[in-house]
Amino acid sequence: MPIRAAYGATAVLVGVTSALGNSFVGVNLPFIQGRLGLSPVQGAWLTAAYAMTNISGNLLFLRFRQQFGIRLFAACGLVLYAAVTLLNVVWDDYEGALVARALSGFATVPLSTLTIFYMLQAAGQRHAMGGLIVGLSIAQGATPLAYLVSPELTFSEEPHVLYLFESGLALCALAAIALLQLPESPKVKIFAKGDVLTYALLCPALALIVAVLSQGRLQWWPDHPWLAVALCASVLLLAATFFYEEARPAPLIFHDLLYSRSTMMFMLGAFGLRFVLSEQTYAASGLLMLLGAGQDQLQGLYAVILVSLAAGAGVAALTFTPPRAAVLAMVALGLVAAGAFIDADATNLVRPHEFLGSQALLGFANGLFFGPLLIFGVLNALKSGYQRLVTFVVLFLVSQTLGGLAGSAILGTFQQHREQVYSAQINAGVDPTDPIVAQRLQLQSRQFAGVLTDRSLQQAEGVQQLRQSATREANVRAYNDVFTLIGVLALVLLAWIALQAGLAALKPKEPGGAAAPAAGGVS
Repeated sequence: MPIRAAYGATAVLVGVTSALGNSFVGVNLPFIQGRLGLSPVQGAWLTAAYAMTNISGNLLFLRFRQQFGIRLFAACGLVLYAAVTLLNVVWDDYEGALVARALSGFATVPLSTLTIFYMLQAAGQRHAMGGLIVGLSIAQGATPLAYLVSPELTFSEEPHVLYLFESGLALCALAAIALLQLPESPKVKIFAKGDVLTYALLCPALALIVAVLSQGRLQWWPDHPWLAVALCASVLLLAATFFYEEARPAPLIFHDLLYSRSTMMFMLGAFGLRFVLSEQTYAASGLLMLLGAGQDQLQGLYAVILVSLAAGAGVAALTFTPPRAAVLAMVALGLVAAGAFIDADATNLVRPHEFLGSQALLGFANGLFFGPLLIFGVLNALKSGYQRLVTFVVLFLVSQTLGGLAGSAILGTFQQHREQVYSAQINAGVDPTDPIVAQRLQLQSRQFAGVLTDRSLQQAEGVQQLRQSATREANVRAYNDVFTLIGVLALVLLAWIALQAGLAALKPKEPGGAAAPAAGGVS
């Protein structure tokens, strides 16, 4: 038990290290933009650079692990991660931050899989499925943890404290995996010359999709033709990749798994659930920050989210069985819908403590939904051999990255559109001749009487204040529409899963067999 506990603690350390650095950047992006003097568009490229190299690195990791082993890749990745974060202390400008984010995305690639392997060792063969669920869930706690830790770090007088913290965490993880090693797995010479062309086609395709999703909302979709060009180029590159891979005798990704119905359902479910869970990472936090809530005021909220996420993962690990998969998935989506509809009644007076209940529901759902997703892919992968599990982990991570980016992009676009509609409606109803509006303008103007003696300037400032109030009210209403949309989408996804579960229940069982194999430990 002490050894298993050590493996479990190492899994937690490595899992947090794999995602906390990127979460730090996302949570503290306004702080980083202000310190480096960046625009929102430049700031968005920091998170995009990480996602681009992280997705591409996952594709490379498929081959590297089988030929050289995961320990070598993980050790090299952690050394590189610690080095680039320290480099960011010396090379402290926008270009240095971009390079550091891109290299960090590649360096942290093996850590997610390493987390799962360590947790499988901690769980043992008997509880391997529970260990797999917990291992997949650890990285989900990085964003709440970043909100909890960031205020103390950003309030420090040391401007590079975030980078130093990242580097120290990477070195601690490196020490842990050096002291407590995984059993060696068989190695085979698997890299082929044809892989070079696959990487050359697929990596730019995924990078272009990430660029479009991260920049489209900020630069606005119709205003910049390069967004359409990039999207078209990514489609062509993906098509070329799939045609080329189909003809290869030893493809990078197993075709029978990639094109199977169970894999498609796995990817769609993973993407859809990550999309609706953007309610927590984009909508709720966005509304609270719009209303002036600082990171220190959000610590209590994200502590509740972290605890509820851990509780959801624990329940999934303890209760997950193949027959219960659809039930757990529908419960998770029901919780997302309930939380979204609760939040849809927000006003400009709402404060973080009023989101505790709804965000606890979403945090619990976030921890709960990983287990039900496994039935659509991982169990089938284990039937075909242990190597297929890595393919599904990579597909899962890609779906989560793109689902999160798509959620922020699409929901952000919808929120901006609704804000413009509500602003037009509110401003159209503001008539200066209306006694109530005139009284409000007079009250707004009096606020500047102590600093402005010119009455015309006072009135102009009063009008500006009223416009800002109208814009804030329009934004609050727009966020309420976002909450409502997420709730509806969650119910649609719930109905789709219920339909699939019903159809599966009506199918006759195959003779001899439907029992799912037990997942073994890491070997």
